[in-house]
Amino acid sequence: MSLAHRNLFQDKTRLLLSVAGVALAVMLILILSGFLAGMNHQITSYLNNSPGSVMVTQKGVVNMLGATSLLPPGADVQVEAEQGVEQVIPILSQFVILDLHDKKLPAYMIGYDPGQGGGPWRIRAGREPQTDDEMVFDWVLAGRHDLSLGDSLDLMGQTFKIVGLTDGTTSWMTSFFFITRKAAENLLRTPGAVSFLLITPVEGTNSEDLIRRLDDLPGINALTKARMAANDLELFANIFSMPLRLMVAIAFLVGTMIVGLVIYTATVERQREYGVLKAIGAPNRVLYRVVTTQALFASLAGSLVGILLAYGLAGWIMGARPQFLIVLDPADMLWALLSGLGMALAAALFPARMIAGLAPAEVFRK
Repeated sequence: MSLAHRNLFQDKTRLLLSVAGVALAVMLILILSGFLAGMNHQITSYLNNSPGSVMVTQKGVVNMLGATSLLPPGADVQVEAEQGVEQVIPILSQFVILDLHDKKLPAYMIGYDPGQGGGPWRIRAGREPQTDDEMVFDWVLAGRHDLSLGDSLDLMGQTFKIVGLTDGTTSWMTSFFFITRKAAENLLRTPGAVSFLLITPVEGTNSEDLIRRLDDLPGINALTKARMAANDLELFANIFSMPLRLMVAIAFLVGTMIVGLVIYTATVERQREYGVLKAIGAPNRVLYRVVTTQALFASLAGSLVGILLAYGLAGWIMGARPQFLIVLDPADMLWALLSGLGMALAAALFPARMIAGLAPAEVFRK
């Protein structure tokens, strides 16, 4: 492969530009894919961290974040009486608009009973609310608006004191905050109201059978938390996933074109050498291997650099803007290397076809 080595390293600037182009393309692919994975994680964060495996909602409601649910009075008592139900945790939730520094920001309110659960799963500082005028706020949103423990916040005409700051409850779309269920009832002027029930079945209970029996109760709908999370993802994430996936495809195409251009240029400049090889009997597969080796080297080197850049950039983005979660796991490294391999194979296709059709006599006449 001395010819491939010489072709690549003859113009080191061009080689570096090729590696840099692939690296930037791979970095963009990883960052966009990681952002999509992070967005999915943020959308389902409450469902993934709250107790229970089954949820009860108002009849016809199959989303948590995409719809308002209000259960019939006494639904929690009826559900708790069903065979196979170990624990029932009621919550009252609603999207509200916060007025912070003259900015209107949507936030998702969770009203819960601190003694039962269903509230914050990770408190970064402070404690859970103990009275109806206390709240637990997201630390990222608090930091962006200079709020800290002990500060007061006006919410729908009532004043709450921030007694806790939570971690993992924010996203670039919205943030969760937590108050007592009684406080939520007062805010929404709905005494005794319940939005959802978090159900923990008795160990060994058939969840599908339990869900069928709960569905027979008047005015309610039962489904697994996994199904509800999937519904929320379908409603919210799919809106943004298509543009992100399109950008990933564009990044792959750009990387392929950069490598292809570099390899094609190097091949054209060495037409005479390839013509000599064909004239002395070198089969096309040998020449294909030369071109493919060049493309593989540039693409895989760029992929490795792109992986390092992606992890560095992801850390910087999340440090500067914590509301953006970028999830990169070891499988992403394999995906990046496969992307580089795909770029190499696609980029080598046209130069290889050009060599295959190369006539030695025509080369020597030029």
